[in-house]
This record gives sequence, C-alpha cells and structure tokens, in this order.
Amino acid sequence: MVTATPLTSGLLDATSLLHSFGGWALLGIAVVVFIESGVLFPFLPGDSLLVTAAILGPVLGLSPWLVALVASAAAVAGDQVGYTIGRRFGRRLFTPDARVLKTSHLAEAESFFRRYGPLALVLGRFVPVVRTYVPLAAGVSDLHYPRFARWNALGGTLWACSMVFIGVALGHVPLVRDHIDVLAVVIVLVSVVPVAISAYVKWRRARVAVVEAAR
Repeated sequence: MVTATPLTSGLLDATSLLHSFGGWALLGIAVVVFIESGVLFPFLPGDSLLVTAAILGPVLGLSPWLVALVASAAAVAGDQVGYTIGRRFGRRLFTPDARVLKTSHLAEAESFFRRYGPLALVLGRFVPVVRTYVPLAAGVSDLHYPRFARWNALGGTLWACSMVFIGVALGHVPLVRDHIDVLAVVIVLVSVVPVAISAYVKWRRARVAVVEAAR
C-alpha cells in the first residue's frame, strides 16, 4: 500500500493533496482542475493530480473512470469560465507586473491560439500555464461560441482521460505502485515533460526567426 509520510508529503504535492481531501477526493480533484483550466490560476498540479489519483485509486477508493468523467467535466467548465472572462473583459484584467494576471502570459496564449486556431484548445491542454490562458485568448479573439464549445469539449476530455490512462498504466507497474520514492520521480517527470516540450518549441521558433532574419 502506498502512503504519504510527513517527509514525502512536502515533496509530493499531488499525493499529499489527494490524501488531505479524504472522502472528498473527487470534489477536490474537480475544484483543482476547474480552477487551473480557466479561472486564471495556472500554478496547480493538474497533470500530476490526475495521474496520481489513477495510481492511488485502489488506496483512495476512486474509480479511474469516475475520476476521468469528473475531471473532464471540470476541465470543460473551467475553460468555459475562461472564455467568458476573455470575451467580457478582454485584456483589461492583465498588467505587465502582475504576479498571476501577467500580460506576458496572455500574449503567449494569444500567440499559441493564432498559430493553431481552435485546435489550440486541444493542444494547449497539455502545456502548463498555456492551458489556463488559451480559453481566455479564445474569448478575447471572439471565437464563435459553437466552435469554441466543440473544441473545448474535445480538449478537456482528451486531456483528462489521457492523464488518467497514464496513471492506470503506471499503477500496474509494481515498482511505481508500491514505492513512494519512485512515484515521486514519476510525478516530477509527468509535470516536467510538458514544460520541457513548451520550452523546446519556443527555442525552435526563436531559432527559425533568427535564421530567417539573417537571410
């Protein structure tokens, strides 16, 4: 059985968070995913929370299918709020020196949205920070609502189900399931990979821009 000790609870945010929810784990997961998805607070462990919930499902008494369903609904609802905020308030909420509502975060999301269009609502789901602001960028861009709703439902569902699927697959690996220290490494990797991919994409764009400018 996997348990969180006082020593590891500070390191495994997702694990300690799930244990702290107790019998309200599903509601806690829904709240975290909802807030991270579109309520302009991107610094929550959405990816790792879903992966960990699936791994610890037998311990916490959580069905992975129920976790996926609840997380999908919360993700779609969160994006809906982000879209509404963007459409109603636009860029007025953001300032260059803000701690959370930074203009640079919105600019990055808008650039991502311009590059991929409505598909950004799917791709952006897998990029931390960007996934919080892409629905806002869609609202600012006045994306036709029916199109937003379709892509939002697809993105939220794919993201939530894929994170839970990864967790279920890892939960069948005894080394991961039965050793909290290995679980710590897995959670860190799950959280870091999307950030690394995002950083690589930015680096490639900058390099291409430099090469084209030199021609």
